[in-house]
Amino acid sequence: MMTSPASPRYARYVLGLLTAVYIVNYIDRNLLAILLQSIKEDLELSDSQLGLLSGTAFGLFYATLGVPIARLADLYSRKWVVVTSLTLWSGMTALCGTAASFTSLLFYRVGVGVGEAGGSPPSHSIISDLFPPERRGTALGIFSLGVPIGILIGLMAGGWLDETLGWRMAFFVVGLPGLILSLIVTFTLREPTRGAIEGVQAGEVSYNAREVFIYLFRLRSFRHTAIASALYAFVGYTSVIWTPSFLIRSYGMESGPIGTALSLIMGIGGAFGVYFGGSLSDRWAKRNPRGRLYLPSLAMLASLPFSVAMYLVDSPEATLALLLPPSIFGLMYQGPAFAITQSLATPRMRSTAAAVLLFVINIIGLACGPALTGILSDQLEPRFGSESLRYAMMTVSLLFIWAAYHFWTASRTIEADLLFAQKTMHQESETTSSTETV
Repeated sequence: MMTSPASPRYARYVLGLLTAVYIVNYIDRNLLAILLQSIKEDLELSDSQLGLLSGTAFGLFYATLGVPIARLADLYSRKWVVVTSLTLWSGMTALCGTAASFTSLLFYRVGVGVGEAGGSPPSHSIISDLFPPERRGTALGIFSLGVPIGILIGLMAGGWLDETLGWRMAFFVVGLPGLILSLIVTFTLREPTRGAIEGVQAGEVSYNAREVFIYLFRLRSFRHTAIASALYAFVGYTSVIWTPSFLIRSYGMESGPIGTALSLIMGIGGAFGVYFGGSLSDRWAKRNPRGRLYLPSLAMLASLPFSVAMYLVDSPEATLALLLPPSIFGLMYQGPAFAITQSLATPRMRSTAAAVLLFVINIIGLACGPALTGILSDQLEPRFGSESLRYAMMTVSLLFIWAAYHFWTASRTIEADLLFAQKTMHQESETTSSTETV
């Protein structure tokens, strides 16, 4: 029996609440970036080890466990998956402050990755059951504001906490608020009805992860959207993780001013990009469904010249000024990419579909990006000395061209793929209705 969609007021409240959860997600995830240099000196670590801590240790578990955890969210309560995940990653973030060696810090970072694996996919699914397809890009764009806002708070708070209280206390202070937020989610979030916003009944059919992978990757628009998003993430995670260390090594800046500057540039600039990326993609898609993918393709190309130039100048002021345009344009992909994935998936596979997209993004972008950049920096050190990180990061920024190509290619089949998804969704709904009638 069909259930009415939630009220607009409640839908907005849930969107705000889940956005707050996502903000905490990114604060906890990116706090490490501003603390890397202090941790490097205290624990005597190499750039390769720092790359493993900031990218691979977190990214591998975050990416691979995201799919089975999202599978639980498609079968059972999405709310309780979010609550459990939030509690785990917040507690593990606080425990990072007790690390006495590379091994112990690695273990806690793995714990953060395991917890955060269950945060985004069920949130995408809940939001998609509260907002119709024509507003989904904007809603998921607002949700994605968690990325730049989390970066803003994480870098600013982390930088000054590092200078005043030390890197260990920074982890304690930042990790604990998430535990409070988990209680708010527990008592105020209700599980929405799957498919009600689109006027269909979610099928009773149960998809396993393999079936969702096959379904999505047979759709050409999804394949290219996932690859494009992952290539951007390779550049984006490298920039967030390594830019503080680059500014310290090349210009002698302190972590406090770096945190403030980067939080304003990446946080506020990224927030504009994320919001307008989702909002503009909805507008462009009304005129032409391909417009949702034209936007991130053009944004990647617009980011490229600034991303290269920032490593060719010789002053921190010029570097930070040139970082602003890529911070705005780069994150314009998130709303469109997330909305396309949710619209291509049926209601019973939406959490898993989000996890599949995030798996591709994070296994390539997060697990590989910072680590390979750190290895490249170590390899370039004999030639460039303390400037090796500068040239490693400049090389990585060239991937914007490749990302733009894949977004553009995805636009060529998006119309046919959306029609196929709608047909599949209605077939599932009709099958379920017929079964209940019998």
